[in-house]
Amino acid sequence: MRIDSTTSVGNIGTPVQRQKAAENASAEDTPLLKDKMRQEIRVFLSEAGQARSASDKKNRDIDDADLPELIKNILKMIRELKAQIAAKKAELEAVMADQNLSADERRLKAEAIQTELASLNGALISANANLIKVMREQGLSPEQMQTAASLAM
Repeated sequence: MRIDSTTSVGNIGTPVQRQKAAENASAEDTPLLKDKMRQEIRVFLSEAGQARSASDKKNRDIDDADLPELIKNILKMIRELKAQIAAKKAELEAVMADQNLSADERRLKAEAIQTELASLNGALISANANLIKVMREQGLSPEQMQTAASLAM
């Protein structure tokens, strides 16, 4: 029986031949090949991934603190709310300074932003109250309470 090398049965030995060739490669070639492969691999993060990475770095002090996980999560939420409030305040200032808007447009946009600011401030007050409540319930040490209070600032 004769096996034609162009058929799939004839190609059965090809992966084995490749493996043998790789094993026979000199030891000097292997590190160079690995270095080349490392240099050619690139990872790109989406905007959401970049924001998440920055957020993780921003909250490293909270993650490293000797506090219960629930309190750490509340502290992160407080930080996020403060950042959103600062962004809304900047947006409000930009609207008020925008001379391209009519007085009515400026007033309407400012009122909408002020409504959002009021909502964010309410959420911040609620988060702070929740933090105090959870801190009492968790029975934190004085050092842990001081750490949590300083991280909340």
